[in-house]
Amino acid sequence: MITGDFIQLENEFGANNYKPLDVVLSRGQGIWVWDVEGNRYLDCLSSYSAINQGHCHPKILEAMNDQAKKLTLVSRAFRNNQLGPFYKEICELTQSHSVLPMNSGAEAVETAIKAIRKWGYMEKGVPAGKAEIIVCDNNFHGRTLTIVGFSSEAQYKEGYAPFTPGFISIPFGNATALKNAITPNTVGFLVEPIQGEGGVIVPPDGYLKSVRKICDRNNVMLILDEIQTGLGRTGKLFAEEHDDIQSDLTLVGKALSGGFYPISAVLSNKEVLGVFKPGDHGSTFGGNPLGCAVARAALRVLIEENMIKSAATLGEYFMKQLKEINSPHVKEVRGKGLLIGIELNHTAGGARRFCEALQAEGILCKETHQHVIRLAPPLIIQRENIDWALEKITRVLNSKAKH
Repeated sequence: MITGDFIQLENEFGANNYKPLDVVLSRGQGIWVWDVEGNRYLDCLSSYSAINQGHCHPKILEAMNDQAKKLTLVSRAFRNNQLGPFYKEICELTQSHSVLPMNSGAEAVETAIKAIRKWGYMEKGVPAGKAEIIVCDNNFHGRTLTIVGFSSEAQYKEGYAPFTPGFISIPFGNATALKNAITPNTVGFLVEPIQGEGGVIVPPDGYLKSVRKICDRNNVMLILDEIQTGLGRTGKLFAEEHDDIQSDLTLVGKALSGGFYPISAVLSNKEVLGVFKPGDHGSTFGGNPLGCAVARAALRVLIEENMIKSAATLGEYFMKQLKEINSPHVKEVRGKGLLIGIELNHTAGGARRFCEALQAEGILCKETHQHVIRLAPPLIIQRENIDWALEKITRVLNSKAKH
């Protein structure tokens, strides 16, 4: 079978809820992936930062295979010998007090919403049914019904109402807007340190530090969604470290398994998770032994192989070189570490065409918000790989004529 055959099968039998580039991948190793015809590509998306450690990392693969031969799932009806060590290791690494494991990033967000609301009623004294959570315009926290209900993206919401109440949206990067939106019923502020899906939007310097102070003064819990930005992507373990703060709840996923298995977690730096008692919340697969073993290995290689420092150094180099590209199509290059967005002028005709042209050059990336090319290669990328990519990116940005 060739590319067209696989695409035909998807079109015939699959729901039409994605519009991927027309490349059918069959193998990956490190920073590279190969399609069914054997063509090689540099992965500059990393599955939206789930592949920080690179495709099929041998140490994570070994941990997964070893555990899969022993025990994969027992549900939380029983204990397993991977869960406790996972708790201890991730809490020590992230300086958290407690952790609640789930599967997808959206599940972690939903878990945090439940915990924060319950904390508001039990500890802050908010009247029943009145808890408010502040979010930001242009956010992306997942695709569940509650989450899309507080999205500002019309397509994410169309046809799905009615939505869960209790959310107030403010402009991203504006600490004064947060201060003005807080009421006695505000229990939490849910925010991404950098809006990845929103176009790699980086807030002003000091934004999170100001937000932290505002939340402290008003007894409001700060929830940072680090599902895309966390675990080394921005050149720090968590993006919050750029502003030298700690959130009350941190949400992680994606790279927590290095791309091998769906696992996410809510990390708590205060006793918010203590409001849960047995039966309040759960997941059949959350905290399963296979997922925990994979996550433990994924965290180890992230640290042992110095990927975070590499992301900081090479991200700075990559961004500097991208900013030097003299293209009439480029409006701005921005980001932190190896999370980079190239925003195009509206006269460029959209980012999709440039992503397709880069595919033809052997680079896979994806557009976001129509006019932004998002670049997020695995953290194991080397300078010579970046130089190779820069040559092709420069050629595409300078040669692609407007439609």
